[in-house]
Amino acid sequence: MSEVLIQDGATRLNGELVLPSSPAGVVLFAHGSGSSRFSPRNTYVAKVLQDHGIGTLLFDLLTQEEDRDYATRFDIELLTRRLLAATAWLEGESKTQSSQAGYFGASTGAAAALQAAAKLGNKITAIVSRGGRPDLAGEQALREVNAPTLLLVGGADYGVIELNQQAYSLLNCEKRLTLISGATHLFEEPGTLEQVARHAADWFVQHFSIPK
Repeated sequence: MSEVLIQDGATRLNGELVLPSSPAGVVLFAHGSGSSRFSPRNTYVAKVLQDHGIGTLLFDLLTQEEDRDYATRFDIELLTRRLLAATAWLEGESKTQSSQAGYFGASTGAAAALQAAAKLGNKITAIVSRGGRPDLAGEQALREVNAPTLLLVGGADYGVIELNQQAYSLLNCEKRLTLISGATHLFEEPGTLEQVARHAADWFVQHFSIPK
């Protein structure tokens, strides 16, 4: 694991990069509101991806001061800009510049992932959303996403299911919407986060063309 610093203008964001030997792809994690690079759910999924030969970059989308402002947590434009800055940083690193890039977004981070992917076009290979709010990406961005997108939603996450279904209908890319039976928004029920990680790993392995 390497500790990294990502620059967005005058703002410096802390991150952790893990690269298995010869990774075909690197997944950037966009955490949800009120979370950070230390999100236990994201770190668990990241470990499963690493076990499948996929590199991961977990980083803070917001500084500690910014995160204290509730409104900033839902500033999708700002979160998107930070994710774009992290993607540009990854492209500039000698160890990762030839790797394919994917996004794993949770909650509001899913909206940032979709907006960033819409801006970057074919530079993003695949996207996975966990309990996300893809609807917050906006209709235009959703229609412009090219990257194959998997939406994972708790089967008992009522309200968010419908928002994901609406966003799903606007996506023109290869797409899949999967409900995790019995799961609520944070996938705290036994076995549900493991299902998320398995679905995510399968999606990225398929689209990064990594031998299983």
